[in-house]
Amino acid sequence: MKHFSKDNIDALHHLYRINLINSSSGFKSANLIGTKSKAGVENVAVFSSVTHIGSNPPLLGFFCRPTTVIRHTYENIKETGIYTINHIHSDVIEDAHHTSAKYDKDVSEFEATNLVSEYKNNCEAPYVKHAPVQLEMKFVEEYHIASNNTILVIGEIQNLYINDNLLEKDGFINLSKANIAAINGLDGYTIPKLKTRLDYQRPKEIV
Repeated sequence: MKHFSKDNIDALHHLYRINLINSSSGFKSANLIGTKSKAGVENVAVFSSVTHIGSNPPLLGFFCRPTTVIRHTYENIKETGIYTINHIHSDVIEDAHHTSAKYDKDVSEFEATNLVSEYKNNCEAPYVKHAPVQLEMKFVEEYHIASNNTILVIGEIQNLYINDNLLEKDGFINLSKANIAAINGLDGYTIPKLKTRLDYQRPKEIV
């Protein structure tokens, strides 16, 4: 088994280190976050850090990298307080990944890709059309991570849209039925398949 000490990691070439550490956490969610600036410019960007915070109230979080450079998604959320989260599926992987390119603020990634925006239920931020799972989010709070200047953005689900065939009777969303992608590292995309679901676990009686 290959071993990297902290000193080894610090001495690595920066691109190798980025790939190594980003891959070490395991598969991550693959989502497109849709926002709109106060000037009316749509923005959509790929994020691999969306995570469940809690179910009551229904909260999700995601991490923004340091704002030492312009972060259009973060700026738009702080301006408007509204954004959408849209699951990436197998048909849009290349276009979704291209949204990581650094376009000017007045250029919409929807125009630079084949992704299509759509609006529903008076949400001011754009959804990604045909995304099997779409969420309207309201900004709640943020936390500055002092150790590396990243920001944890926390939002509350306002509206949730799920393709009918994905929703199980107990509320479980079977993402594998929609070929939802996951991200390995920064640029590795995979399509997970559900193997099994297990019952709620309780301690065994140990004799």
